[in-house]
Amino acid sequence: MDNVFIRTLKSKDHNRPPVWYMRQAGRILPSYNELRKQYSFRELMTTPELAAKVTLLPVEDLGVDAAIIFSDILTIPTAMGMDLEWTERGPVFHNPLVDAQNPHKCLSPNSDKLSFVYSAIELVKRQSDVPLLGFCGAPLTTLFYMLQGTSLKHEFPEARKFIYQNKKETELLIDAVTEFSIEYATQQINRGVDAFQLFDTHAGLMPLDIYKEMFIPAVRRIADAVRSKGIPFIFFPKGLGAGLNLVTPDLCDFVSIDWQTSLSQARQLVHPQVGLQGNIDPMLLFAPKEEIISCMEKNYKPFFANNPGWILNLGHGVMPNTPFQNIKYLTDWIKATNWI
Repeated sequence: MDNVFIRTLKSKDHNRPPVWYMRQAGRILPSYNELRKQYSFRELMTTPELAAKVTLLPVEDLGVDAAIIFSDILTIPTAMGMDLEWTERGPVFHNPLVDAQNPHKCLSPNSDKLSFVYSAIELVKRQSDVPLLGFCGAPLTTLFYMLQGTSLKHEFPEARKFIYQNKKETELLIDAVTEFSIEYATQQINRGVDAFQLFDTHAGLMPLDIYKEMFIPAVRRIADAVRSKGIPFIFFPKGLGAGLNLVTPDLCDFVSIDWQTSLSQARQLVHPQVGLQGNIDPMLLFAPKEEIISCMEKNYKPFFANNPGWILNLGHGVMPNTPFQNIKYLTDWIKATNWI
């Protein structure tokens, strides 16, 4: 596959950075909003034909260099037996694990409950030759939702308190989520994904020493399983900050950088053999077009000139109500400009 995204992952020559956006298949796309008039989010995600269609919308509408399967990190908890409802205020688990006795015994992993994801991947691969990313949530972020039951309290206070009060039980939960995530990732690879990203959206909510002791080993286990299949592994530990010095070639091939750490700082912290992805502030896409391009010219073109191992992306997902015209304009500019 001769694609700038794949060439970058394989450290081959390329004349511009590849571009895709976290949360690119969603509310910013007019075509997606038309589908949402007919189907719920759950229907779009769990109907393979619809999920495949939504996965490819950003490729068709924006011209990005890679697609990511349209799904959600909470597929893992639901397939482990947790009762999830999608509400207007976000996802809610009706049986949060903080309320359970011996929470790890409440889980009953069943990979068959994830078959809709595998079918969607197969459909995408039959319909398009664009590189396709698979993904899942990292054990810490996944457990935060499982323990607390909702994301309305964005710092997950009950979940964090549980981890401090119940270290041994937390370790059992980490192990259960990690093992099931490995199976999930492996099945996605078997269906044809070209790369895999692990989302640790809330990595920065735990002290670095605890994160290093309890959660990095789980990330490494998932990474080892993915890379043993010959698939590049991208790790997104949002909010890790100075902890990026933990990111070494044995942990991942590329690490995605949030907008709170500059790319130049990240490049100094991260092992030089690990590629970088991301860093653009999602809020930049609300600025006037000339300011967006000025930022790219000032900050990102010079970085790429010295660091070709970089995938252009945001420092988090695309924000709701992001102007479609702006993200389309940026994508076109990225592909048309002279980066060298």
